[in-house]
Amino acid sequence: MNYETRVDTTDTEDGIVMHGDDAADESRERRKKLWIVLAIIVGGALLAALLLSGGEEEVPFAPSEDGNLPVVTVVSPGAGTLQGAINATGTLAARREMPVGVVGEGGRVVSVPVEPGDWVQAGQVLAVIDRSVQNQQLSAQEAQIEVAQADADLAQANLDRALQLVERGFISQADIDRLTATRDAARARVNVAEAQLAERRARNAQLNIVAPAAGLVLTRNVEPGQVVSPGSGVLFSLARGGEMELLARIGEVELDSVSVGAVGVVTPVGTDQQFNCTVWQKSPVIDEQTRQGTARCALGYDPALRPGGFASIELASETVVAPRLPESAILSDDRGSYVYIVDDSNTVVRRPVQLGMISDEGIVIESGLTGDERVVLRAGGFLSEGEQVRPASEGAAQASGETAQ
Repeated sequence: MNYETRVDTTDTEDGIVMHGDDAADESRERRKKLWIVLAIIVGGALLAALLLSGGEEEVPFAPSEDGNLPVVTVVSPGAGTLQGAINATGTLAARREMPVGVVGEGGRVVSVPVEPGDWVQAGQVLAVIDRSVQNQQLSAQEAQIEVAQADADLAQANLDRALQLVERGFISQADIDRLTATRDAARARVNVAEAQLAERRARNAQLNIVAPAAGLVLTRNVEPGQVVSPGSGVLFSLARGGEMELLARIGEVELDSVSVGAVGVVTPVGTDQQFNCTVWQKSPVIDEQTRQGTARCALGYDPALRPGGFASIELASETVVAPRLPESAILSDDRGSYVYIVDDSNTVVRRPVQLGMISDEGIVIESGLTGDERVVLRAGGFLSEGEQVRPASEGAAQASGETAQ
């Protein structure tokens, strides 16, 4: 006798006894949940990658519709007008520095009434020299004039008496000539004594060290009690009128584009202050080692402008009319800077260029382009000369380097 036996399945994990159909349904349900979880994980990873990449990935160039030629973005930069600017550095200095030393005989310094930073007038005493000996010499010279004048008066009186006697025949003409010569010599000695007195007074006046012109005292190299002489060197240094200047060091090529009268803005190191200046002289000599020249830029007086200090300057140069390109369009190698252009046959051609100043509108192309060419805007590093491409023009609003969509 046959018996039909129904086999039940027991879940060994949780101890629940399940029939065969129920176990199959449960297995399918678990697989379904697993696929859902995997889909969520993959979707999250793709979303994170998309967010980290900025939402889209820009490709250097895209294949054309026919799948044969790459599409590249090109731009015709044209030619714009730009006010040139040259950035340089230099040293601050007095525009007209006046070194002052001993002019006269020198001697012991009695007092120094000025300090660095003081303003002085023309002829103002900077240092007083002891003149006790020179004053005695001056008194002696004054006495010599009195002696010479007395001799001259006596010689004149003798000549006057002789002239009265010669009419009576008591004195010969030869005696008259001798007395006249004596009188003239006495007068000459008076003149000599007076000249020596004037010389002594002039020498005494030179004992004091005075300012040759009005200006600002920069340095003082003398102290009371010091003995000075004409060989003592520079004792004071003055900036005439307090005028300052910046000795800007500029490359020989850029120096040609700077004209006398050009304006600039000077910023001393260590401060945010800016001062307007004017180029008043360009150096006629170029340094053989650095290949630089000096542009002297006049500045007015300000306490922040200290001679010997370091400063930067931005100078206006000649107006430039030239194409400008974004940095992404310019390439360089051991042969120099260049761009890729697309000719009339849609062939990539290498064009060497000379770069100029950098502005907010892009990099100025001094030579190599007229502005009418179709220049590859991006992805030049992925191209090679002679390659065929499909150019896609970009509007003027994107000529400064915006990404073409």
